Amino acid sequence: MAEIYKDKIIKLLKHSDYSPVKLAKLGKALGVNQEDYPQFKEAFDQLRQAGHVVIGAKNLVTLPSLAGEIVGTFRSNPRGFGFVTPREPNSHGDLFIPPSGTGESMSGDIVLVKVKRQGKRDGQMRYSGEVIEILERAQNRFVGTLMKHPEAWIVQPDGKSFVDPISVDDVSAKGAKEKDKVVVEILSYPTEKYLARGVIIEVLGKAGRYESEIQSIIRQFHLPGEFEEDCLEQAREAAGRFKPEEPHHRDEITEKTIITIDPPDAKDFDDAISLEKKGKDKWVLGVHIADASYFIPEDSPLDEEAKMRGNSVYLPGRTIPMLPEILSNGICSLQPEQKRFVKSVYLTYDTKGNIVSRNFANSVMCSKQRLTYQQADKILKGRTKDTRPDVVELLRNMETLSRAIKQRRRKNGMIHLDLPEIELVMDQSGRVVGARPADDSYPHTIIEMFMVEANDAVASLLDRLNIPFLRRIHPEPDVMSMNNLAKLLKAFGFSLPGNPDRAAIQDLLARVKGADCSFAINLAVLRSFEKAQYAPLHIGHYALASTHYCHFTSPIRRYADLLVHRILERYLQKRMDSSSDISAGPDLTEVGKHITFTEQRADGAEKELKTVLLLQMLSKKIGQELDCVVTGLTSFGLFVQCQTFGIEGLIRMADLGQDYWRYDERLQSIVGENSGCNIRLGQGIKVRIVSVNVPARQLNVAPAESLTAPAGKTKKTQKTTKIKSRKKHTKKRQKRKRHT
Repeated sequence: MAEIYKDKIIKLLKHSDYSPVKLAKLGKALGVNQEDYPQFKEAFDQLRQAGHVVIGAKNLVTLPSLAGEIVGTFRSNPRGFGFVTPREPNSHGDLFIPPSGTGESMSGDIVLVKVKRQGKRDGQMRYSGEVIEILERAQNRFVGTLMKHPEAWIVQPDGKSFVDPISVDDVSAKGAKEKDKVVVEILSYPTEKYLARGVIIEVLGKAGRYESEIQSIIRQFHLPGEFEEDCLEQAREAAGRFKPEEPHHRDEITEKTIITIDPPDAKDFDDAISLEKKGKDKWVLGVHIADASYFIPEDSPLDEEAKMRGNSVYLPGRTIPMLPEILSNGICSLQPEQKRFVKSVYLTYDTKGNIVSRNFANSVMCSKQRLTYQQADKILKGRTKDTRPDVVELLRNMETLSRAIKQRRRKNGMIHLDLPEIELVMDQSGRVVGARPADDSYPHTIIEMFMVEANDAVASLLDRLNIPFLRRIHPEPDVMSMNNLAKLLKAFGFSLPGNPDRAAIQDLLARVKGADCSFAINLAVLRSFEKAQYAPLHIGHYALASTHYCHFTSPIRRYADLLVHRILERYLQKRMDSSSDISAGPDLTEVGKHITFTEQRADGAEKELKTVLLLQMLSKKIGQELDCVVTGLTSFGLFVQCQTFGIEGLIRMADLGQDYWRYDERLQSIVGENSGCNIRLGQGIKVRIVSVNVPARQLNVAPAESLTAPAGKTKKTQKTTKIKSRKKHTKKRQKRKRHT
């Protein structure tokens, strides 16, 4: 618990709105109760001893001030300057590095920076920095598009981490051609005067083609490739030994009506459901999960590979599995009419969806039918032709129970965000030709509720046994994030109480449901939450309102679940005599950090490839109009989300129309001072595509119609208005100077 308090303390002190307070008030701001205060105090003392926090004048808690030199991570800006995020937090935050001070730094580099005072402004000391040494390069290989420049060949890197072109020599050595997607290795890093120089080490194919782009994403995000032969051999041996018809010391449940429900293109079916009546007023839900741990011994080559991968990666049109397909799509997959080994969680419920008892078992099952979510939805709506009567009855009972569970969990505080997902429509070549709302029919909720219940049940068991295990944690949002959310909501006309509980957030989401601002507010709530992660810390899952929670239901595609399966196996085998038997071997904190990283990496790769494929399609639709909603406001423009394609675009201030536009942070709006036009978060806006920059992942749009000029207004009068506006604001600035 001390570690989580350390993170919370640092995050709060780093917040731009933090004003120094005494320790007791700091604890109160973090929601620390009297019982947990000693742990909070211990965490604070450890931070103070390490020099990460200080107690200053009047016993106020702050971060230490900037030292003469700092070590941090550099990130560049296309305009030439950059910022350094210090490794050790300080009261100033990120340090600005002017173009003359960046040296040869590239985004992600660990650098040593000399801190320079720039004098005071508005009563606060201003700082800048100069990179004096590059301690560690983030990477020396980049993916980009080869282009012919009048003076040389260059590679324009993909993405936003490194934006400057790289000069390359001898492009013929690898047979590269103009507009090929290539991997380039840096030979010399950029300086203030010269571009970076590199050599092409791999040609991925013609830029714009699906296979080239997906290989680009794989290299860019350092995703795993093919399995090594020792892993494949281990998987083949496991498949050869699998004989479910022989004695196996498992519960035989092959005669039960058990089904799987998955997306249409799924191949790794790792969860199945049974549901039976018990007496007049009880249900027994069976959640049966593929027993992948049976085939993967600890510390074996396949175990090490699965740990390294962390999870399967699902990209548009391609899956990079955590386990070889002979396991993930074969003997571990709960295919219909096939006997499979599973770990079963049996949960007994009353009619209100309350859990009466929990039981666990090793089983062998046989799925009676494989359904897609769409098929299950049609059956629930009465289209039951060609469906077995017992499957129809099972589905209807599943719906009844899931609604009761959902109602109980919502009553307990479970938070559901309404953020519709988009799925791409691709042709056979991998080109995106459109997009559509992802299926969100009720069977998705049925499976979600049952999986959450099973995960909760396993975590509760391991908690009662006082066993260390890898949990899925979701910390509650910090006070500053909630205060910022409240300020934003005020601009929408909604209020949020101080230090809101889950019920207040549920009420807010219910009030905005169906409103124009619903998407923007749901997105703002999501951004105010911490990200869920894997760790052995006992802090529960905030959004699910779960005191105990872990991931158990997807061991084919998540390493965290595989670890939990192994501990459950020890329990089922009654082999829990010593702590060494139940510790699950690895350092859970480090494993948790690693697989949290691989999960976020997979999400980033999926999002990036979707963006690339959509931008390629939109690059052929310049001038086309899109329906969007405003999702972000800045001093240089506003961000809008396209509702059809789920992609974000930027409207620059200069493209808003003939007016003097300014960002009003207090009102959370962009204001046209002459026209009085207000642009607010959540506002619907029709835009047209102005330009697309695929390598930079940038969609530039502009309002489809003028936001300020009445119909029939001429360009001449618009120009006159603009000149008058400039003169007006020049006079305003001169007047302000005279009064200051």
